[in-house]
Amino acid sequence: MTTGQSPAYVADEKEDHSHPYFRPRDAATLILIDRSGPRPKVLVGRRHDKVVFMPGKYVFPGGRVDKSDNRIPVAAPIAAELESNLLMGSPKITPARARALTVAAIREACEETGLCLGRSVAAPATRSVAKLDGAWKPFAENNLLPDPSGLFLIARAITPPGRVRRFDTRFFSADAAAIAHHVPGVVHADAELVELVWVEIGSEPLKDAHNMTKAVLRQLDERLAGGPLRHDAPIPFFHWYGGAMQRDTLAPAG
Repeated sequence: MTTGQSPAYVADEKEDHSHPYFRPRDAATLILIDRSGPRPKVLVGRRHDKVVFMPGKYVFPGGRVDKSDNRIPVAAPIAAELESNLLMGSPKITPARARALTVAAIREACEETGLCLGRSVAAPATRSVAKLDGAWKPFAENNLLPDPSGLFLIARAITPPGRVRRFDTRFFSADAAAIAHHVPGVVHADAELVELVWVEIGSEPLKDAHNMTKAVLRQLDERLAGGPLRHDAPIPFFHWYGGAMQRDTLAPAG
């Protein structure tokens, strides 16, 4: 693991003592990639101007892990290499928490964009589908189970101290071909995300994105340039230490 200050991110993040200390909450973000054209495109949504966290910014769909995420049945387990990657860095998490992070990424993407990553199942797995409710209702209604087997970890970032909201976020990517269902009407003028766009990395809608969003996109762009995504690529880990934002590189074993 290597460590160094990240100037591109520090420029947008200065220590703030205006709020009490909040322990970061585990969160997950999903970057959907459309490879159907000559250049890959990613899905971003513009946040409502009145939300507390990054109002008006283009972001990836995501949010914090729910207590129930670890109990949700899935169509296939996460890759062993992905689990190992999620267990790197500090604070440490358990394999169960690693699984919950991937499920949370799929749930949040479906809730915020209406795009649901899953797989059709046959008996006896249909009994598991029948147990899905709440945010998972679109899956149950279409005989789907969430499928985290195609997710890759791109980056990890912990919000600096002093913020109103603090998250320990894992940024996942998945191919748009894994979208099994689209719920219409999720994105609208009064929703958390008011617009969805598929854009090339570095395009106009992303020029005003948060610096962390840009940093993650740069990392993703580098990995896509090297060919199909792999689990053995180094993973940047952004966190606050010694009064500045640091970038560690988490290197998978092997």
